[in-house]
Amino acid sequence: MKVVVANWKMNPATPREAVKLARAEDKLKVIVAPPFPFLEDVGRVLKRATLGAQDAFWISRGAYTGEVSVQQLKRLRVSYVIVGHSERRAQGETNGMVRKKVEAVHAAGLTPILCVGEPWPVRKKGFAAAKRYVARQLHAALSGTRKKLIVAYEPVWAIGSGKADSPAEAAEMADFIKELLIVSYRSSVKVLYGGSVTPRNARAFLKARALDGALVGGASLRPRDFTKIISAINVANR
Repeated sequence: MKVVVANWKMNPATPREAVKLARAEDKLKVIVAPPFPFLEDVGRVLKRATLGAQDAFWISRGAYTGEVSVQQLKRLRVSYVIVGHSERRAQGETNGMVRKKVEAVHAAGLTPILCVGEPWPVRKKGFAAAKRYVARQLHAALSGTRKKLIVAYEPVWAIGSGKADSPAEAAEMADFIKELLIVSYRSSVKVLYGGSVTPRNARAFLKARALDGALVGGASLRPRDFTKIISAINVANR
């Protein structure tokens, strides 16, 4: 079954807005990932969707100002944690940090949504170069685990640009990721596409056999647009 993840990033502004948005997106096969301050409020109103978090730290407690532990998230009934998003990597998050986060999420019994994807200087060298880059990110983040995992392929150059990858190449990358993880770790995973997903292009991505859903940013803040993307998910799941 295909799924869609709503990554609200640092939006909206108030708990009231967050609850209103959560109610509008409370559908089956949806994972809602609000900012940390709204997790509890959003979790209370979700009846069909599942609660996710946008990040987590790998140590359970201590003098780590500004961090949130996996155990704290679990107590709020979070089930999924986005790890290694390109916007976190741009702030200095390393492959080593991503690996620790994946391990911490797994240790808590939650499911990581591991983000991988190449920047434009890599992609312009060709699709083979993009595959090598993504393979390095995957190997750096994983340690032979066969635990539940979702991989979100987000070409960095497409995020927030309004210019999505082609469905055919996104599907080819998804097949590559799945084959790599089966061969290297004997692990089967869902692979989502993220990067300027809109109601206009969602169906083209979601009808691809290799793609198991979408990680949606900006469009998840607009209930009407997000509902259309959910509709595309429902069509693909038939």
